[in-house]
Order: sequence, then C-alpha cells, then structure tokens
Amino acid sequence: MRFKISQKVLMNSISIVIRAVSNKTALPILKGILMEVKENKIILITTDLEIGIKKEVEAVVASEGIFVVEGKLFSEIIRKLPDSSVEIIKTEENKIIIKCENTEFIISTWCANNYPELPQVQEGETCFLENEIFNKMIVQTIFATSQVETKPILKGVLFEIKENILNMVALDGYRLALRKGKIKAENDYKVIVPAKTLNEVNRIINSEEENKTEVNLTENYIIFKTGKSTLISKVLEGEFLNYTQIIPKEFNTRITVNTKKFTESLERASLISTESKKNLVKINITEEKIIVLSNSELGKGYEELEIEKEGDNISIAFNSKYIIEALKVIEEENIVFSFTTNIRPGIIGPQNRDDYIYLVLPVRIAQQ
Repeated sequence: MRFKISQKVLMNSISIVIRAVSNKTALPILKGILMEVKENKIILITTDLEIGIKKEVEAVVASEGIFVVEGKLFSEIIRKLPDSSVEIIKTEENKIIIKCENTEFIISTWCANNYPELPQVQEGETCFLENEIFNKMIVQTIFATSQVETKPILKGVLFEIKENILNMVALDGYRLALRKGKIKAENDYKVIVPAKTLNEVNRIINSEEENKTEVNLTENYIIFKTGKSTLISKVLEGEFLNYTQIIPKEFNTRITVNTKKFTESLERASLISTESKKNLVKINITEEKIIVLSNSELGKGYEELEIEKEGDNISIAFNSKYIIEALKVIEEENIVFSFTTNIRPGIIGPQNRDDYIYLVLPVRIAQQ
C-alpha cells in the first residue's frame, strides 16, 4: 500500500475524525484511526462505540491497502510535518513509513480486521438543513443541556420534526432553550441527540465547505452527512419532558433592552456575585429602566439601563450565568425579556423574531 497526500489536507481530515477516538477504553484498537486506501481516495474512520465518524479525502494512490494506526501519535506526527507532500507506505511487517521532505517515521499498525464496523443503519426520516442555520441552532441550544450524570436524558437535545419545522430543545432543570428551523420532511419524528454528538457535528460543519447537512433519523441512530464527512451516533433512550407545558403563554411585564449593554451589565454584576450565592443578581424593573443589583461578602454592585417596558413593575432575581449564556448566543441588537411574576420563569428572545425561546427559572429571595 502506498499513497501521497498534502500534509494540510491529511491533517484537516485527521482533525475531523480524531474526536471519536476513545482515550478511555479496554479495547486498545479503539484508540486508533482506520485508514482504507483505494482508487483515488483515503477513507478515515474512528469510533468509540457511541459515535462514529467517517471522512473521505482525495489522494494519489499507487497501491491500495488498509490499516489501523494509533490516533494520537499519528495525529501529532502529521501535525508537525512540513507543509508539503506526505508519502505513506505500508510494509509487510504491519508498519507504515511516513515520509515528508527530509523527515521519515516508521510506526506500528494494528490489523484492520479487528476494528469494529460502523453500524449499518437503514434509511429513516431524512431532512436537509442549511449549515449556517444548523450551526446557529446547535449553538443556541446545546449550552442548556444538563451536565449531571444522574439525568442522562437531559444530556441531549430533542430533535422534534412537526409539520416541516425542526424544533431543537435543551433543558437542564433550571432553563430551557428552544430553536426552530424550517425543513422539508415527509413525516413527523423525534429523537434525543447527545450533546457530545452535536458538538462534533458543529466542528464538522465548520470544517467543510458544503452548504447543507443531510440528517437521517432512525429509532436508535442519527446520521449527519455534509461534504465528504459522515457522523453516526446512538440516540438517547427515554421520554423527553413535554416542554410546551412549561413555557408561559401570557405575561404581565415585557421589556426590550439592548443585548450587548445588558450582557455587559450582568457580567460586571457577576464580579460581585459568587458561585456560593448562585451567581445571584436582582433585577428591578421600573417605568423606563432596569436596575441590576449584586450583593455578596465581596461588596455591592449597581447597574442601570434604559429599556422599553410594557406592563407592571417587577423585582426578580436570577442566576446571572444562565442569562449571560443565553444573551451571548443571540445575535440581534435587542432582546425581549418577559415575566409573569417573580416566582415564575422569565422568557428571553430576540426582538421581532419568534424562532428562539429561552426560559430561565428565577431564584427565590427573601422579601425586603
């Protein structure tokens, strides 16, 4: 087996698949990258048995072959090679020779027959997403997934197809993020996709030059295809919370505020607030302004911003971290923050758009 390929092209391909290499496993071969060389291309495959990634890339192939190479070592070698043509030759002793200009490495490989095959998944419900929109949908929901191992179902994002709309929903018990996007699909469908999977999908989207991603949803797996990259992942088992029941439909107070200025105010207030105090900030909404107060053993903070207000005045407290994280993924100049009472969830969304809803629970505080 023998082929040549650009160092940059090979390194880009490795960087896509390396994310599914398992570092903690009883099967050493899962630490490897399977490389199949045939015709005029190389196919790179990795899996940790939960996620599998496949990447195809063109190369100058002199002779075909297949091998598995230790992923971390191979990646570091290729990364540090000169920006030039790389030649890789497989020997009869199950080793590969890596040549680039005046550099040469010889490293051992594993037999490809022992590498687990990616699941053969039958066609399910298929839809296509514009990558620019899909990227935003992932970014605007994934941060709200749970980090708690005891609630595995909340470590994923709900993919819910209803009437040619994809709803992506994440929640962790304290907040909920819902992003909607238009698609074309024949049937309604829903699965729960691990947050880890969507992180990798986003990396692939950002590294490929394609405009669309094909998404194939089945009962046990979800497959993402964009450009020459394919990611297959198990979906999470279990019943997702009926999120529509917890989103308020009516509000007593609604404010419009500049996104950037509000974010900066909360970040400054957070300098005084502490983790032990749940990053607590108190928000007082009066006729034409919002006052952000922070108070801890470190001191006190006071912020004041102009707003547009409809409805009643209100005093309410939140974990500032939960609001800041939402504001940072909203690109619009202004946001609308809506309230019912100081013990009911607040709703944040971009002004003049209804495709993103962020719900956040308040923190109860003693009445002054």
